Amino acid sequence: MSIDSNYVHPEVLVTTSWLADHIKDEGIRIIESNEDVLLYDVGHIPGAVHIDWQRDLQDHTVRDYIQPEAFAELCRRNGITPETTCIFYGDKSNWWSCYALWVFRLFGHTKVRIVDGGRDKLIAEGRPLTREVPAFAPVDYPVPSARLDREIRAFYDDALAQSKGSRPLIDVRSPGEFKGLVTHMPEYPQEGVLRGGHIPGARSVPWKEAVNADATFKSAAELKAIYLENLGLKTDDDVIAYCRIGERSSHTWFVLNYLLGFTKVRNYDGSWTEWGNRVGAPIEKSV
Repeated sequence: MSIDSNYVHPEVLVTTSWLADHIKDEGIRIIESNEDVLLYDVGHIPGAVHIDWQRDLQDHTVRDYIQPEAFAELCRRNGITPETTCIFYGDKSNWWSCYALWVFRLFGHTKVRIVDGGRDKLIAEGRPLTREVPAFAPVDYPVPSARLDREIRAFYDDALAQSKGSRPLIDVRSPGEFKGLVTHMPEYPQEGVLRGGHIPGARSVPWKEAVNADATFKSAAELKAIYLENLGLKTDDDVIAYCRIGERSSHTWFVLNYLLGFTKVRNYDGSWTEWGNRVGAPIEKSV
């Protein structure tokens, strides 16, 4: 199946067939990033490197992302230069590959792509996997001057202002989480959030509404119906998306930013693990 040319940026997606045909191209780096960090060792696309969302992208002493120096080192040891096109894929319909892509964008790396359908589709099609871990010679990656925290990331105060100003907030969690019936995803462990519910004024649009059964993204027409027609958003709206820790909302950020061409979308990565535990944070329930 080809990529829908009606996406605003269809070039940001590649098909599994395209990946198979270009797997040895110069100037690209295939990156696997999963929720289940052990999947890479079970088998991965030949030549793919592993970006572990916890080990590689998170600061281990502060709840934050790594600093620019650490990002530059991560790229250097994986043979990634600023001119390298990074092609991401992963499990969970590309939740975590979108998350890794979003973090790369946070540091200003613009040449990014997603394999439509991710690991699920690659395995369903019987694409060859390997356990061989590639080794790339270190390359130069200049330390980014800053993270784009103000451009594509939202913090608690931003989300609170969005709520008080009645500006678009999209809660991409499951309906049960949004309503306050549960404080975690179905079949996932309780993670210590004290209160359930949602940010006042937020609208519920679960992330999975944007994907097909085979883990590919829905068509441009279907996505427009979800976000523009049903939700009433406009592509020049200032939008903040959130979930539990920012992984599911990075998927929605990708859809809005790249596939529908929204001009200002931010991911609130503190999300409900911060909001649901923060003293004084207002909540709504829909029960």
